[in-house]
Amino acid sequence: MTVSKTTKEVDEKDIDFDDLLPYAGEFGPYQVFLFMSTLPFYFYFAFVSYGQIFLTEAPQEHWCWIPELENLTALERRSLAIPQDGSSIYGYSRCYSYDVNFTSLLSNFTPPHPSTPTVKCQNGWEFDFKDIPYRTTAVDMAWVCDHNDSQATAQSVFFVGSVVGSLILGWISDRFGRIPVTVCSNILGCVGGIASSFTNTFWTFTATRFIVGMAYDNCVMMIYLLVLEYTAPRYRTAVANTSFALFYSLASCALPWLALLANNWRIGALVFSVPLGFAILTPFIIPESPRWLLSKGRVEEAIQKLNRIAHMNGKVVPEKLLNDFRASRAKPANAVEQLSLLDVFRRPVLRKQFILVCVEYMIVSLVFDSLVRIVGTLGADFFISFTIASLTELPSILLLVVVMDWLGRRWMTATCCLIACIFGILSAYVPKGTASLACAVVARFVTNMSTTGVIQWAPEILPNQVRGAGAAFVHMCGFLATIVSPYVIYLETINPYLPQLIIGAISALGVVIALFIAETSGRTMPQTFNDAETMINDQSFWESPCNRNPNTKAEKNII
Repeated sequence: MTVSKTTKEVDEKDIDFDDLLPYAGEFGPYQVFLFMSTLPFYFYFAFVSYGQIFLTEAPQEHWCWIPELENLTALERRSLAIPQDGSSIYGYSRCYSYDVNFTSLLSNFTPPHPSTPTVKCQNGWEFDFKDIPYRTTAVDMAWVCDHNDSQATAQSVFFVGSVVGSLILGWISDRFGRIPVTVCSNILGCVGGIASSFTNTFWTFTATRFIVGMAYDNCVMMIYLLVLEYTAPRYRTAVANTSFALFYSLASCALPWLALLANNWRIGALVFSVPLGFAILTPFIIPESPRWLLSKGRVEEAIQKLNRIAHMNGKVVPEKLLNDFRASRAKPANAVEQLSLLDVFRRPVLRKQFILVCVEYMIVSLVFDSLVRIVGTLGADFFISFTIASLTELPSILLLVVVMDWLGRRWMTATCCLIACIFGILSAYVPKGTASLACAVVARFVTNMSTTGVIQWAPEILPNQVRGAGAAFVHMCGFLATIVSPYVIYLETINPYLPQLIIGAISALGVVIALFIAETSGRTMPQTFNDAETMINDQSFWESPCNRNPNTKAEKNII
């Protein structure tokens, strides 16, 4: 049974921000306001995350364009000019035509003999738009046949931009605050996305998507951190992840149909990019993180934010507590140190945990992004399949909210990775269509849980002084992994089973890594390096919230 702390109990030790939150309101109107304020940022995140898929996807059926046959129907052109190919699932060659005089061929309307020499497409391609019913970059820039890896390369360049953005914006977040980074990243996404709609070559398109990539994750991550920092430990998982479940899943489900309404990749790029510009209003709506202010020694400003929370929640923080808090922050032990992420690597205990978290996030990010992109290869309708898969976001995160604080970050992540391994491999061997899609949806469901869990896990392990830069570095590692995810799916052109088998093997590795990361459920987010190392050392391998002794130090932080 948990009870609220009394003023006397708090007085007996140094006071940190989590000790004051109950008096300002653990979950009241202010937290609801903050919860609702995240809605546009999760929409922006979905647009940045998945928008490029709908801008670049190539229609599956295409064949050489023959100008001499333009007055015939598409079926007649294909029957006359395109050789049959029994090894292709389409039954015809998508990259070769017969090497004949098609003007002469029109006089007798007889298809060439199958042994007639063939030649690579000379005049471009024509496309059957039944699966992707609008023009994409793959159509306008001919990203097919010899250039069918252009889509994967463009997506990888996007993730390279994400790596660069994480390095730069993560550093800025710890120097100048969470809100400036939120504004900068969304404006970058807006400018890059608008610019991409005016490009006409592969290199100009990828250059603009590199800029959009710099916004990826950063456009929402600082707001996510801010929500974590404003919320008491026992509500942290529910508040932070329920907003993700509701708003991000809604945006992801809407995305395919927005692309269809746009009906052209250039218009779609504008639809996905212009809304990000409204992030410039963020400083007028959402206040700066009080924990970041405290990390910079700006105690009075942090107290002002705390009093604002209390006012909106109809509460008053006792003045004596605030004075004790001021005194606590003034102690030498709490003096503001100039620390950087490099200090994490100088401390063996924290270094090991940080590296494990980075590797785990690389694993779940690669698996999740591969599962998102594999939808188009499973033989089902592209837009409906994407929507169905995106619908898993909501129930998976709601389930995460229920089980993560009970089962813990470690065991939940390991279990989810194991299930993803099993169903990822199964999707390769069941019939294409409904069965393979169902396996992929289950794998994505649990991978979404593990990905979201690790997103919260990382900042809970790191001390406040480097939380922004550390979380950004973890995400940068995820971006490094996702650079290769488009090529994982591209391996389907070599062997149709390879992508699913790779997904399963990587998920299995995620099971092992997760079991060696410290449990953070129910613990106060560490303020200092010593706090972080104490939390890591103060637990056993088998610890989880459901079997934790209520008299241990882990429970003292649940208010």
